[in-house]
Amino acid sequence: MSDKPMNETEISQRLAALPGWELREGKLARDFQFADFKAAFAFMSRSALQAEQMNHHPEWFNVYNRVSVALTTHDAGGITERDFTLAGAMQDYAAAL
Repeated sequence: MSDKPMNETEISQRLAALPGWELREGKLARDFQFADFKAAFAFMSRSALQAEQMNHHPEWFNVYNRVSVALTTHDAGGITERDFTLAGAMQDYAAAL
C-alpha cells in the first residue's frame, strides 16, 4: 500500500467509488448516522480494530448516533491509498449495521 500523497485527479476518481465520502479541508470525510448509540459504538469499535491493524488512525467525533470521520495520512502530508482502504472498510462496516 502506497503512502505517496495522491493528486486531486486521483482523489476525485477514487471518491466516485465511495458514496457519501467527500473532500473536506484536505481530508476524506464522511458523516455517518446510525439507529442509536449502540450501533454507532459498534461501528467505531470495528473501525478501531481495523485502524489499529493498519496502524492508521482516524480523526473522528461521536455524539449519540452520529459519527463524523476525517482521514488523512499525516506522515505523508496528504491523502494516500491507506486512507481509501480504511474508508472502504468503514463503508462496509456501516452498511452491515
